[in-house]
Amino acid sequence: MKNRKAVYTIITLLIAIGFYFYDGYPFEIPVSTKTVEVSDFDFLPTSTTGQVIHHQFYSLSYNEKYEQAEWVAYELTQKQLLSISIKRPYFEQDPKITTRSAHYKNFKNSGYNKGHLCPAGDRKFSAEAYNETFFTSNISPQTYEFNGGVWNSLEEKVRYWAQKYQKLYIVTGGILTPNLKTIGTEKVAVPQYFYKIILVNNGAETKAIAFLMPHEKSEKGLYQFVTSIDEIEILTGIDFFPQLPDELENKIEKDYKITF
Repeated sequence: MKNRKAVYTIITLLIAIGFYFYDGYPFEIPVSTKTVEVSDFDFLPTSTTGQVIHHQFYSLSYNEKYEQAEWVAYELTQKQLLSISIKRPYFEQDPKITTRSAHYKNFKNSGYNKGHLCPAGDRKFSAEAYNETFFTSNISPQTYEFNGGVWNSLEEKVRYWAQKYQKLYIVTGGILTPNLKTIGTEKVAVPQYFYKIILVNNGAETKAIAFLMPHEKSEKGLYQFVTSIDEIEILTGIDFFPQLPDELENKIEKDYKITF
């Protein structure tokens, strides 16, 4: 009988430990040890914080004050538009952020979704690429109606353009300004606007399109949110394509004729 009680005690302890890890850190997202050259994304924006992080399949500039990235930049190619079966991981703090990115528990009972900046749906071509999108440095608070509505529609449109143009360069984030609403104990800022900039530079042509969306439910068509890159640069203080020749950069950033 004593042996049976001891076994039950051990089983109870193991179950309790299991639940602790299930709620906290059930799996460790592997961090790539490969060196990522800036040339992997040829058109990185400037950073207002100096904390630029390179993961294997996207880069970001982290803003500790707002506990999220001011931009996430990545390349999306036609060949990457695959969808293999991958188990959805848990969100984890980004170990490359020197100040640590915000914990996912800040979102608990906040009324906001964990909105991907580099979409998980754009990274289904490998488990490593997919899992990397679940670092909390790659998320921003978004309402369900926005995240699953007009923002999701824009993400799907970008995949269509990747199929059409073979390769896109994408930069996206929230407009981070003083006095934003915050959530959680770490005061994660809730942007009132989100932007997404898409660049085509395939040798045959160079053009870009930019979107600025209010953080709200909307039934408007996507093209009603088109703006100039210059406008987003004014709002963010970021220079988005400094590597382009000045004349070309000025032309595409000023112009927002819809040519996509």
